[in-house]
Amino acid sequence: MIVDKIENRNLYSAISSDIQKALDYLAETDFSEIEDGKYEIDGENIFALVSSYKSKDLSQGKPESHRNHIDIQFVYSGEEFIGYAPLADQKIVEKYNDTNDITFYDCDQSLCLIQKNMFAIFFPTDIHMPGIRVNNSVLVKKVVVKVKVR
Repeated sequence: MIVDKIENRNLYSAISSDIQKALDYLAETDFSEIEDGKYEIDGENIFALVSSYKSKDLSQGKPESHRNHIDIQFVYSGEEFIGYAPLADQKIVEKYNDTNDITFYDCDQSLCLIQKNMFAIFFPTDIHMPGIRVNNSVLVKKVVVKVKVR
């Protein structure tokens, strides 16, 4: 897992050109007029999911991981906690769904505060639980860029 401000994105360019392309897209796109939905960056290899929602209570969160994609979660507006745990021997509560590339868990996590213009990168070895309210529930506009693991 990596957490940082979008202006520091170039620190991570050596990880992969796909991650760099995704971070550049997040930094260079004005999401104020972009509606919720799916947007291709590089076909199915890199695409963005824009969504707006109210942050939720910790008890409503569902820890998840992905096998075939890296998640880059960027908060355009609002703030939230995202739970994090390294993937190990956690209890699986919903087996891997190949169609949605997701597994759900029951596990303890550390909470990371992600505020406006910050991003978090979650690799297939990272369990994460997004959308958790900080104090009160607030409206969050988030962009999740999915980068296919190659």
